[in-house]
Parts: sequence; C-alpha cells; structure tokens
Amino acid sequence: MSITDRDLVIEAAAAGAAVVRSHYGTSLTRFGKSAGDFATTADIEAEKAILDVLRAARPDDLVLAEESGRTGTGGNGRTWLVDPLCGTLNYAVRSMLVSVNVALRTGTQVVVAASADPFADEVFWTDGAGAHVRRGGVDEPLAPSAESGLVDVNLDPPFPNERVFRAARLLADPRFIERFRPRVVSTTLAVAWVAAGRRAAYVTDGHLRDSVHFAAGIALCAAAGCVVTGIDGQPPHTGAGGLVVAADERTHAALLALVESQRAGQD
Repeated sequence: MSITDRDLVIEAAAAGAAVVRSHYGTSLTRFGKSAGDFATTADIEAEKAILDVLRAARPDDLVLAEESGRTGTGGNGRTWLVDPLCGTLNYAVRSMLVSVNVALRTGTQVVVAASADPFADEVFWTDGAGAHVRRGGVDEPLAPSAESGLVDVNLDPPFPNERVFRAARLLADPRFIERFRPRVVSTTLAVAWVAAGRRAAYVTDGHLRDSVHFAAGIALCAAAGCVVTGIDGQPPHTGAGGLVVAADERTHAALLALVESQRAGQD
C-alpha cells in the first residue's frame, strides 16, 4: 500500500531528526559555505537520510535541499523542500535549539509539511486541513496563543528592507518593550512554536519564496489559524517580503504598526 504524503513528510522529518540526535555532542567536521555560513557532518547525513526516505517513496518528484540543491527529474509539479538542520551554529556549539524541516509544494501551494524538534522528540506537521504535534506516536492539535507575549525576532542577515525596517530597531522600540518580550532562538523551530502556542509571534525580514528554512513553518502556522503575512501586511512572498506570523489578529496588528512606524520614520 502506498504511503500518503502526510505520513511521508512526517517519516522524512523524523529520519533527519534521528541523525541530528545521533551526532549531537560529537566532533563535527565543518564544510564552509558562503558569507561565513557552514554545514556540518550532521547536516549532510541528516539530509541524506531525508532524501533516502523521499526518493524511495516518490522517485519522480523534484527535491530542493539545503545542502545538495535541486535534484530529480521533476515535471510533475511536485517539489520537496528540505532543510536538514535549521540552527547549525546553535548545534555546533552544543545548543539543542534546532529543527528539521520538510515540506511538499505542488504548484504554488505547500500541501504537507513537518518541522521536527530532534531533542524534544516532537514532530509538528500539517496536511493543509489542520496542524498537529506528534509525541510518542500520539497526535495533538496545535492551538496558537498570544498569552505569553513572547516574540521571536530573527536578527540574521540578509536585510533586503533595511532602509525601512530593521529587527534590531524593533527590539529598541519602547512600544515593543512595553507589550512584548523578545526572544532570539536562531532557528525556524520558533515559527512552529507560534502554531503551538509557545510564542505569540515571529518576525523576520528576507525574501522567503522557495526557502527550505521557512516553508514548513509558514504552512504549519497557516493551517493552525495563525495570522501570516509579510512585514508590510501583504500575503507571504509578495510585496516587501519578510514574515510576520502571529497567534491572533490583535498581536499581528500591533507588530505591523511597529514595523510601519519604522517605515514612516525613514520616508
């Protein structure tokens, strides 16, 4: 019997997470990339584990992966987006704040996605109809909540909108400080946490279309009922780009107003 895309994305993310766990705390070879970025043995081997799962079940699909790039024949409109270890620098210095992200895009829509936390042994997943977390083989629905007031802000470059928006300026805004408590997790696990009610919101700049890092988290948040837009309030991947994902409309509106005040100050 053929495996469903939903079960496949969960299996693939879990396979990558198992490899990430197995290498934690070991001596890791680093492979230099651009602009000071790097991959490790764990990134490479986790990606291989994920691709082995996907290729065994869907040999005709295209794959866009963080380390190996674009592979497969394609032509059927199906593309898997694979991020084997989001938070590599965290991981390399023995921090457990990382995630493994896998998503399937058909046409322009992400239809299934999973973001695995290797150390909490959790897989956040969506089939487009709903969003859940799997722990010990048991699925629970995700329930966004802004109660914590915690907002994760991505401070990593690039900053394509830096003339009118910088995350660092947001953190210094007295109105932000009065209402929210900033966090910098430095992994897109934080995006899944918004869907799970563990963060009130997440904010980043950047052009995120085709991003293997963000595809799974955006899909999770949309399916969980979060408010998801770019930094200018437009739909994701349009307008200025970037990402503001919030647990509710009130939190989202407050963050957009803070972002817009930076733009007004630069015009």
